[in-house]
Amino acid sequence: MALLRMRHYPDPVLSSVAEAVTEFDDTLRTLATDMVETMYAAPGVGLAAPQIGVLKRLVVIDCGGEEEPELIEAVNPEILERDGESYEEEGCLSVPGYYAQVKRSAWVRVRYQNLHGEMVEQEAEGLLAVCFQHEIDHLEGKLFVDRLSSLKKSLFRKKYKKIMEQQQEQL
Repeated sequence: MALLRMRHYPDPVLSSVAEAVTEFDDTLRTLATDMVETMYAAPGVGLAAPQIGVLKRLVVIDCGGEEEPELIEAVNPEILERDGESYEEEGCLSVPGYYAQVKRSAWVRVRYQNLHGEMVEQEAEGLLAVCFQHEIDHLEGKLFVDRLSSLKKSLFRKKYKKIMEQQQEQL
């Protein structure tokens, strides 16, 4: 197991579309294990392969917490249905230190393959629904800040520049 290097905005890999996974082998399982370790160490509740520079359609999610982990390793995930509206504050391991309210669906039905290639369908609401949508966006080359209004994106760029300058000063 290894901690992987996180890619940060504006790294171009974060705006690239990930490729479908076709090989369900030990390499994929090792990548997933390393992604889980990286997500927990960050700490975060979700991580998509593009965030660590791998353009494959793989995400790991755990919205369960330390007491009762609910780890999901989803290969080639897709949203089949969505319903309702949710405005939750989101953050992202690839956009450290910045949070914003994002409009998402309150409920989703997703389909994905597990690490052995078997199909899984799952319904999700609340934080898990937001996580699925957020991580699947990463596979499409979108960050949560891409879902903000033009004005909020402009404010984000200014604020994020200051956040990055402060982090550089601390190094």
